[in-house]
Amino acid sequence: MFMSANRLPLLLASLLLGGCASTHHNPKDPFEPFNRGVYQFNETVDKAIIKPAAKGYNAVMPVPGKIMVSNFFSNLDDFIVTINDLLQLKIVNAVSDGGRIFVNSTIGLGGLVDVASMGGLEKRHEDFGQTLGYWGVGSGPYLVIPLFGPSSVRDGVGLYADTRSDVLRRVSHVDTRNQLYATRLLSKRADLLHKEKVLEEAMIDRYSFVRDGYLQRRKSLIYDGNPPREKFDDDENDSAPDKTSVNDHEEGMQPAATEAAAVVAPDAAVGTEPSAPQQTGVYRIWLSQRKGIR
Repeated sequence: MFMSANRLPLLLASLLLGGCASTHHNPKDPFEPFNRGVYQFNETVDKAIIKPAAKGYNAVMPVPGKIMVSNFFSNLDDFIVTINDLLQLKIVNAVSDGGRIFVNSTIGLGGLVDVASMGGLEKRHEDFGQTLGYWGVGSGPYLVIPLFGPSSVRDGVGLYADTRSDVLRRVSHVDTRNQLYATRLLSKRADLLHKEKVLEEAMIDRYSFVRDGYLQRRKSLIYDGNPPREKFDDDENDSAPDKTSVNDHEEGMQPAATEAAAVVAPDAAVGTEPSAPQQTGVYRIWLSQRKGIR
């Protein structure tokens, strides 16, 4: 079932070469042939190793246990969130997210119970890629990272910085640290098993669907859910352009698709359907597919 180590480089090389045959072109994705190859590589590794392990995790772990494991790693993630709050000078958010750490680490039994959310301290998602974007650094070309999935040049740098600040790196016992990494991976991947049905049932180019969703959600996060509205073709004939903010829709639309295809997704959220005024091309297709399979 599992591929041998000596065949892995050969598989990656063949997938990269196969990706070069693509005729698609997107100005935000100049590395598309390479990215498609890495995307296929990630999909192959996921189907052969990670997804079966995640299914096994789901099968043996009771629901309360899965919730507590997810809460535990979410609490560790709040350390990175708080650091990036401070780097973005979002002092109020930093106090709130720091309060989440304190409450969940004490009353919440080391983060196993999300008491903070019950008390009104909402969960936020901040990372160093968002911090760079906050200070005006452009995202750069779209980039698919082996084993990590959708990213960009800027977010790839941010991912490296965040991993250096990861609390798990401070665990000195190597076996324990590796087991924690593996458990976090399985927890995240298991949470995506039901969300990836959107990708499996949609008759579209999965790679483009994931890419466009990722880029739009990252833009939404950079602008705290209120990015400047892009002008689409349909808007050219409108005498009174719709000024509805993207904030109400974009935060939840993308992750269900983006994370489902990535081996390790950077963020987690629940997907919802977009309302009509804010549908980009990919979301129109997605929404029509969703309606067609109900």
